[in-house]
Amino acid sequence: MASGSSSGTKRGVLFDVDGTLIDSSYFHALAWWQAFRREGLDIQISAIHRCVGMGGDKLIEHLFPEFTKDMQEDLKSAHGAVFSTFWPSLRPFDCARDLLAACSDAGLAVGLASSAQERDLDVARRLLDAGTSIDAWTSSNDADESKPSPDILLACLEKLGLSPSDVVFVGDAVWDVKAAAAIGIPCIALTCGGISAAELRDAGAAEVYDNPRHLLESLEGSAIGKLSAKDIGT
Repeated sequence: MASGSSSGTKRGVLFDVDGTLIDSSYFHALAWWQAFRREGLDIQISAIHRCVGMGGDKLIEHLFPEFTKDMQEDLKSAHGAVFSTFWPSLRPFDCARDLLAACSDAGLAVGLASSAQERDLDVARRLLDAGTSIDAWTSSNDADESKPSPDILLACLEKLGLSPSDVVFVGDAVWDVKAAAAIGIPCIALTCGGISAAELRDAGAAEVYDNPRHLLESLEGSAIGKLSAKDIGT
């Protein structure tokens, strides 16, 4: 399927990708750390990690408010170049593919609501190798504002032909939870991206699981399972 068309399904699940389905959050943190160092900026890597999940523009503004437009473009370019060197090391989390398949098999539309650069998302999709389990996907090209703005979620919903009341979002960062809350979507949070369960719950996560395997094992009783049951009952 091309960049995601409506499946006609009444309900669906949106997934963040980095840190949720692909074990990449710390690689992104390291790539940003190296990008900042190239600009002579010594930003603590733990502070960078806590911002992973924001769009690159907002991450830079949060960590270095004194940035200039030229510096922002240089930082984003350097991050992309460094992160690409980590592509061979990236791996899907255990059961990530199975989780996507289980949602699809339950009759739910599945969307990847990612704000990653298109080439990074292409790599992630190849690693997931989820085939027809994925109905639509987005990249940074699909939204003007990055997370915690909900623009990327709205773009994915539009591709699926669904509304916020039709879906659950699965993410790993506080910024994912905030983006979902902005348009009234319940967010299931996973701690495999490196953010604690307490922080994710404090941000408003409806449920918290360790990783895709944990969510898959708990799927029937989760918000996704309830969404699927609701769909069957209509």
